[in-house]
Amino acid sequence: MARYKKRPGATEGMQGLFDDLESTLFPEAERLPVHPGIEQAAKRAADIGNLKRRELFGDGDTFSPLEDIPVIDRLKFISFGSGSSGNCAFIGDDTTGVLIDAGVDIAKVVDELGRNGIKMDAVKGIVLTHDHSDHVRYVYGLVRKYRHMGVYCTPRTLNGMLRRHCISNRIKDYHRPIYKEHQFNIGNFSLLAFDVMHDGTDNCGFFITHGNHSIAVATDLGCVSERADFYMRQANYLMIEANYDKAMLAAGSYPEYLKARILSDNGHLDNEVTARYLAEIYSHSLRNIFLCHLSKDNNTPEIALKAVEDALHGAGVDIIGDCSGSPYSRMAPVQLLALPRFDSSGLITLRLK
Repeated sequence: MARYKKRPGATEGMQGLFDDLESTLFPEAERLPVHPGIEQAAKRAADIGNLKRRELFGDGDTFSPLEDIPVIDRLKFISFGSGSSGNCAFIGDDTTGVLIDAGVDIAKVVDELGRNGIKMDAVKGIVLTHDHSDHVRYVYGLVRKYRHMGVYCTPRTLNGMLRRHCISNRIKDYHRPIYKEHQFNIGNFSLLAFDVMHDGTDNCGFFITHGNHSIAVATDLGCVSERADFYMRQANYLMIEANYDKAMLAAGSYPEYLKARILSDNGHLDNEVTARYLAEIYSHSLRNIFLCHLSKDNNTPEIALKAVEDALHGAGVDIIGDCSGSPYSRMAPVQLLALPRFDSSGLITLRLK
């Protein structure tokens, strides 16, 4: 038996508005008629719709495809070495990047970047935190070999570097002067230098942004100044010094004048100060913490990591990842790594989620 019946007196041959749907769902059903006025109104609405479409989009049968807009949801980070023997790190996206300091052998930097599919053409510049040799030793060699790169540092840092070290005056040809609290751009990144407390010449930290990503770099500082604190609290990814363990420094073989220099407000941060500070500023927007510039003689990665882990646990952080990318580590709200003193960290992907 048919599911639908004609109403008595319905006009033969009148096409229904939902004929196609009915014939698909109920092929054996007889179709209900549609009042001519309704059918005419539907046709007028369709004609008006087609007219508006042509006015907006032309006579094409289909809409033009939407242009793909890339969304950068991750960045790349590599440390090539972090400590008194040499400091250099890379931050980049898929097309451009920047080196932070140049205290590591050039061949090592080039080889490690190449191993991770990053060409030197993508490295658009070098930013210098200060003029100590473990941060600038290879800067002139880099720009001499890769002439497209500029050296971004304050004029006072450049003068200190020329005064302290046997670096050619021709490095001035590659100098791109920057000034603290003034933004500048390298490749796809926006950077701003801020003041940090250390005994170099015109020492800088850097606040680096790329889309929604923000990175703060604060290496070689004796205390957390107001401006350093201001920028580090905003960072999704934080590279911060954890130079020494107080007990190891006190019992170590360093002469007293050197111990006093390290302990001063213009010296270096110890594990406990760094740990307390990180616990104080921690929020869910902080995704990665890199402990940098660990002393070879007065610290170990295990001691530094434990100090920070204990402080973060005390601040309510239950799970702390290790930047390994493992499923368990990816579950953690924050990743923590002590950067190797002499070796590469390997490529680390920085993600907001």
